[in-house]
Amino acid sequence: MTAHLAILQVVLPLIAAPLMILMRRATLAWLTAVAASAAALAIAVALYARTRDGQVISYAIGSWPPPWGIEYRIDAANALVLLLVSLVALVVALYSRRSVAAELPEEQHYLFYAMYALCLAGLLGIAATGDAFNIFVFLEISSLATYVLIALGRDRRALMASYQYLIMGTIGATFFVIGVGLLYLATGTLNLADMASRLPDVQEQRSVRAALAFITVGVSLKLALFPLHLWLPNAYAYAPSAVSAFLAATATKVSLYVLLRFYYSVFGAPFVFDEVPTREVLIALSLAAMFAASVVAIFQQNLKRMFAYSSVAQMGYITLGVALGSADGLTAAILHLFNHAITKGALFLLIGGIALRVGSVHFGRIAGIGRVMPLTTFGVVIGGLSLIGVPLTAGFVSKWYLILAALEHGAWWLALAVVLSSLLAVVYVWRFVETAYFEKPDAEVARLKEAPAPMLVMSGLMIAGCIYLGLETSLTVGGASEAAAALLRGWR
Repeated sequence: MTAHLAILQVVLPLIAAPLMILMRRATLAWLTAVAASAAALAIAVALYARTRDGQVISYAIGSWPPPWGIEYRIDAANALVLLLVSLVALVVALYSRRSVAAELPEEQHYLFYAMYALCLAGLLGIAATGDAFNIFVFLEISSLATYVLIALGRDRRALMASYQYLIMGTIGATFFVIGVGLLYLATGTLNLADMASRLPDVQEQRSVRAALAFITVGVSLKLALFPLHLWLPNAYAYAPSAVSAFLAATATKVSLYVLLRFYYSVFGAPFVFDEVPTREVLIALSLAAMFAASVVAIFQQNLKRMFAYSSVAQMGYITLGVALGSADGLTAAILHLFNHAITKGALFLLIGGIALRVGSVHFGRIAGIGRVMPLTTFGVVIGGLSLIGVPLTAGFVSKWYLILAALEHGAWWLALAVVLSSLLAVVYVWRFVETAYFEKPDAEVARLKEAPAPMLVMSGLMIAGCIYLGLETSLTVGGASEAAAALLRGWR
C-alpha cells in the first residue's frame, strides 16, 4: 500500500465526489468529505516524512515508465504543499457542517460536499503530478468545482463573482496550456523532469521564452498577482464562508507552487532571472500589490472584502521573495506561503462565525461585536496581528526571513518596503478593532452569542497554529528550507 501513496492522495477524494452524489444524503456526504480529507492528510504526512531527507518519490501511472507515461513525482517542495492543502481541507470539512447548514438549502448540501471533494482532488493533483499537461487537467478540475462552490453563495452577487472568476480563470488556463504546448514543441515531452533535461539545448529558441511568458501570465491569473487579481475580492466575499476559507488558504498557494516548479525545476533560475527580465517585472508587481492592495483594503466596508484585498497584498510578499532568485528569498517565499495560508484560513473561518450570527460582515453591522462574541473577535485580532507581522505570530517569522533575504540580496530598499507596507496592515486591522471594541452594538447584535462550538473549535485551532508557528519555527522554517533546496536542485 505504501508504494501507492502518491496516487491514493488524489484518487481517494476523486472517488469520494461521485459517491456523495449517489448517496444524496447531507450527513453521509459530510462524513465522506471528512474521511477523504483525513485520509489525504494521513497520506500527505507519510509522503512528507519520506521526502524530508532529499528523497524523490516517482510513481508511474499504469506501469508506463516516465517519460512515456504520466508520472507522479513527490519531493520536499510539493510534499509540503500537499501537507498544507490536506490539513486545511480537514479543518474546513469539520468546520463546514454547521456553516453549510445555515447558508445553503438542505437539498444542496450533498452537492456542496461533492464539489468540495472534487476541488480538493484537483488541488492535490496539481501538486503531485510530474506531467505538464496533467497540471492543466487538474487545474481545470479544481477550477470548475470552485466556480460551482462560489456560485452557491446566498448573495445573488455570488453568481456574478463566479462568472467573473470563470472568465478570468479560463483565460489563465488558456495562457498556461499555450505555454505548455510551446514547451512540447521545443522539447518533444510533457514530463517535467524530462523537459527540464532537454531545455538547456533549446533555450535560445524564441518559443521557449514565449512559453515562459505565457505560463507566467496564466499562472499569475490563478494566483491573483496584482493587477490580475480582479476575480479574487468578489469570489472571497460572496462565496459560502467555508469556501472562502478553503480558497484563501489553498487555491492561490497551489498556483504559486506551479509557478515555482516551472521557474526553478523546469526552466532553471539562471534562465528565468538572468536571461529574461522576470526579476524586474516580479519586483515591480509585488511592490504594487503590497502597497496598492493594502490601501484599497483600508477603505472596504465589508470584512471579507477587506481581508480579500489583504490576500492580494500578502501574495505580493511571496512573489517578492521569489523575485530575489536566491535560496534565502525562495525559503522566505515558501515560508510566507505556508504561514499566510494558516493565518488567512483562520481569519475566514472566524468571519464565517460572525456571518452566521450577525447575518452580515459589513462594518456597520458588526459594531460592538467584541462584547457579544469575545472569543471570535479576539481570534480575528490575533490573525490580524499575524498579517501585520507582530512578533510571536507566524507572520512575523516569514516577514523577518523575507527582510533578511532582501538584505542578503543587497536590496535594503526592498526590506524597507516590506516594513512600510506592513504598517498599512496596521490601519485596516485597527479599523476592525475600533469597530468591534469601541463602538456600541445595536439591540439586535447585543442579543447574539458566540459561534457554534464546532466552528469555534476549528477556528481556534487555526489561530493557535498562528501562535505556535510564531514560537516553534522548526517545522515551517525547516520545511521551507528543504522545499527551497529541492526546487533549486531541480528534477534534471
